[in-house]
Amino acid sequence: MTHPTFKRAAVFAALAACGLAAQAADWSDTSMGYRYGTHYAEPFNPNDITKNILNLTHVSGYKYGTNFFNADVLLSNDKDPSAVGSTSGAQEIYVVYRHTLDLEKVSGKSFKFGPVRGVGVTAGFDVNTKNDAGYNSKKRMLVAGPTLMMDVPGFLNVSLLAMWESNAPYSGFTRVSTDRYSYDVHPMINLAWGIPFNIGALPLSFEGFANFIASKGKNEFGLETAAETNIDMQVMYDLSAAVGASKNTFKLGVQYQYWKNKFGNDTAGPAGQGATARTPMIRAEYHF
Repeated sequence: MTHPTFKRAAVFAALAACGLAAQAADWSDTSMGYRYGTHYAEPFNPNDITKNILNLTHVSGYKYGTNFFNADVLLSNDKDPSAVGSTSGAQEIYVVYRHTLDLEKVSGKSFKFGPVRGVGVTAGFDVNTKNDAGYNSKKRMLVAGPTLMMDVPGFLNVSLLAMWESNAPYSGFTRVSTDRYSYDVHPMINLAWGIPFNIGALPLSFEGFANFIASKGKNEFGLETAAETNIDMQVMYDLSAAVGASKNTFKLGVQYQYWKNKFGNDTAGPAGQGATARTPMIRAEYHF
């Protein structure tokens, strides 16, 4: 179970981040996106799942740091049913917020060394809700930890984050609700990047994130969880000029996700091959 002191610290960090985020933005980028794939995977499900995913993303910077917000609406086909025996697919909403406080901007002192251009402190949260036949996730998670901002074109941030995660699922098979259960506090190494490049005259960018997550101890059913690897990356083409729009307004690209031991479920255990996703996608974005 999560120690109350750690939980209070995480809550304080997240609230402080939200308070700082209320400052006026110096710059911002908001986008609506769509992605589609036919090889999504879910633990305990042997089927390839087709999903249509809509997202709203907001990134902004202000005097002392940056904000990141993303909300996904994930719509599965009937291979990931919304209820036992249903012919309709499950629906999920997943929300992520991160705030990074730049220590140089706060203190006025340089933290640059080697390939690192700056040091920050990141805090935030994840929440989700899903209606599916088996688990019906209601995840709540706080994160906090240090971030290294690397000296590259665009950005590359490397964070070491503590994670305070809980869930309160409902089984569609047994019709039993599980009281909210807190996993062990566990660490994650997170990389997030957006690096522009060109091939000839083509304006491209390499974007994505990678999460390396340690085991979170026993799950709510008393089983040991496994360490996770979740790499999600895309190459995007800025087609704005081709349609007479401002730079970085319209983007189109290809995306790939590799997620081993999804949600801490061991691929070698009863969750089976559905606990590892290998998912190619197409992706489109409109920025405003």
